[in-house]
Amino acid sequence: MSGDVAEKARLRGERLAARDALSEADRRQRSLAVAAYAVSGINFEPGTIVSGFMPIRTEVDTRPLMDVLRHKDGRLVLPVVLTRETIVFRAFAADAPLVKTGFGTMGPGEEAEVLDPDILLVPLAAFDAEGRRIGYGAGHYDRAIARLHDKGRKPVLIGIAFDCQEVPSVPAEPHDVPLHAVLTESGLRWFSEPPSMPDNGQKAL
Repeated sequence: MSGDVAEKARLRGERLAARDALSEADRRQRSLAVAAYAVSGINFEPGTIVSGFMPIRTEVDTRPLMDVLRHKDGRLVLPVVLTRETIVFRAFAADAPLVKTGFGTMGPGEEAEVLDPDILLVPLAAFDAEGRRIGYGAGHYDRAIARLHDKGRKPVLIGIAFDCQEVPSVPAEPHDVPLHAVLTESGLRWFSEPPSMPDNGQKAL
């Protein structure tokens, strides 16, 4: 294991432990604060495709956040794990039932339309002030973002986390793609200008 990989593993474990240490009531309150900051902080044209995710373990409860984005006329999708190497994004209707989609996640069934997101809410284990993130180690989002870039899509990448998941520095590896922003219970923090939207008449943020 290289030094950077080992350091990422150490930081991942450390910050996930800090997140796990938050009480359920505290996480609930902080998650509601995350959603509240999205009301005025995340703006986009109606119909913009926004990928959320259903929370697992002690992640930010993204359901209130996704309700906010839906009420702002975002078209929501959820990531679905097809294989250990591949995720796709399926349309998430408000009243649609969710099914088990692998690796502890829930998402729309096979009948849901597959769409490419314009805004990608990204789960993470840790992040730093430069927008570098540490995921859970499987690389699903790294590969999904790379595939979107290969198709000419440049989604706005917004990490979703609690403040306790910030670290002084994340080791950078060649395949890493930095976040444009991170949304925590303290607000929305931009690290770089978001890219323009694909040629679909939509402009976000």
